[in-house]
Amino acid sequence: MGFGARVRSEFAYLSGALRALRRTGKIRRAPNRTWPDAVEDLARRYGDRPALISERETLSYRDYDQRANRYARFFRAQGIGKGDCVALMMPNRPEYLAVWLGVARAGGVTALLNTHQRGAALAHSVAIVAPKLAIVDAALIDAWDSAAEPLAEQGAPPLPAFVHGEAGERPRVDRLIEAFPDGPLAPAERTPLTIEDRCLYIYTSGTTGLPKAANINHYRVQAIMAAFAAATNATESDRIYVCLPLYHSAGGVLAVGIALTTGGSAVIAERFSASRFWDDVVDYDCTMVQYIGELCRYLLNSPPHPKERAHGLRIIDGNGLRPDVWRPFQRRFAIPRILEWYAATEGNALLLNFDETVGAVGRLPWWAKFRFPLEVVRFDEATEQPVRGPDGRCIKCAPGEVGELVSQILDDPKKPAQRFEGYADRAATSKKIVTDAFRPGDRWFRTGDLMRRDRHGYFFFVDRIGDTFRRRGENVSTVEVAALLGAVPGVTAACVYGVEMAGEEGKAGMAALVVAPPFSLEDFARAVEAGLPDYARPVFVRLCPALPETGTHKLTKLALVHEGFDPAVVGDPLFMRVDGAYVPLDAARFSTLGVRHPPARGETP
Repeated sequence: MGFGARVRSEFAYLSGALRALRRTGKIRRAPNRTWPDAVEDLARRYGDRPALISERETLSYRDYDQRANRYARFFRAQGIGKGDCVALMMPNRPEYLAVWLGVARAGGVTALLNTHQRGAALAHSVAIVAPKLAIVDAALIDAWDSAAEPLAEQGAPPLPAFVHGEAGERPRVDRLIEAFPDGPLAPAERTPLTIEDRCLYIYTSGTTGLPKAANINHYRVQAIMAAFAAATNATESDRIYVCLPLYHSAGGVLAVGIALTTGGSAVIAERFSASRFWDDVVDYDCTMVQYIGELCRYLLNSPPHPKERAHGLRIIDGNGLRPDVWRPFQRRFAIPRILEWYAATEGNALLLNFDETVGAVGRLPWWAKFRFPLEVVRFDEATEQPVRGPDGRCIKCAPGEVGELVSQILDDPKKPAQRFEGYADRAATSKKIVTDAFRPGDRWFRTGDLMRRDRHGYFFFVDRIGDTFRRRGENVSTVEVAALLGAVPGVTAACVYGVEMAGEEGKAGMAALVVAPPFSLEDFARAVEAGLPDYARPVFVRLCPALPETGTHKLTKLALVHEGFDPAVVGDPLFMRVDGAYVPLDAARFSTLGVRHPPARGETP
């Protein structure tokens, strides 16, 4: 990197970081002002300006504020008070944001349920937050009902569910709220809140199994919104296109917050569609897009669209944009600027790539480390724990060396972003913390991500640790998938992991199975289809005589992952999912796939 490039990089980082710190500092200095208060101010300032736009409905700032007031009064009438949980299961639409704002104004906490979940997985997500009631969209009522039996088996009490839309004789929340006034809440109707109070539960698979409900307090909600509005230089003239799920923090907090905190507009699509993406971006006059890496790859692999260069975008922001997609995507679609970043819903680590260094998830200059204490530490793949030296302390990686990214946990009122609020499950919280890492008593958040950092402070993502992998924008829990596969007749053992495929972002699911009569691939395929969402269904199956395990009988996946699904490497029978069925994967079929092999052990990707 030349001197001029280094100067530009330092300036880009310094100016962006200062903007973000100024805006988040205002939140810290006003501890009694929460997002519900901020929306009241926005409604007074922007009134009838469109805030949330979709095919279903458009809510102005005034509409958004007033509709949330109706919901707040409805929830109060149902007995929801400070700290009480309401489960929300609804597709992307402006109404979604009005519901959880109403819960917050009543003093409650909204659990943003994954709309793809069904049965036992959904029951688990509900049970760990113990909601007092649920709001369910009519289109998802069958999915919701599929969790009733597993919940009952866990001893959970019946949960009142109010439906948004027509669903037989069930109570309709969209009609019930019309009985409540939409004017400002009176002092007696307001629940005193501070930025320390919990606002949302947002689910993350993390790295250790079933979904976990991350605690998101009112500070974090506002800080996410403000920091990224600053990083993208958003103004009231911006319109951001949001086709990511609103139940994730990237779509439902970060993206919409970029628009709302600045008086702009969020254009909300129910789901991502490559065929209509550019129509929406152009027709709604969008100036920004929130992406994930898979979204960019899908668009790049799509046929030419007449509007793909007719847009008015000035920036796109997101995470997971791989180096092989970055420049081709930017050139083909004439994207002026890309802001790649790294963050986790529940974590305290944040990296931003202000200068568009291809492939980097962000940069931390040496002079900023005191403000954002991050380290990459050596990691033991066998134990899935940081390596400790003779002195018992973690070992920092040298430039270019791969290790786990950790971020220091601080309870400093001046650095609230460095706190770790944890999960609804205390045991899950403790697993994400490494203590006495570099000095006695210190605590660091384990991101669960392997990174390498170069000598200039740029960070590059390598892989995820443990029991999840990324597929089509979703975290797939290998524990959850293996549990379902293990219940299929004839499956005596199952090991699930992710494998890389050329031309695809994230990983494809693969299952190594030990089977016995009466196992059949046909029954197996039907169970996979019925029990798992599309992104979690194994693409490849390997039938093994036995599964590799450690001396303590813990499954070890490293050799399986490295061998992948190449028939020339794997001596066991291999199958691939095609049109819902599992067909033999022979050399001829394998040759059509195009494969990226993982690096050998010890190599730097």
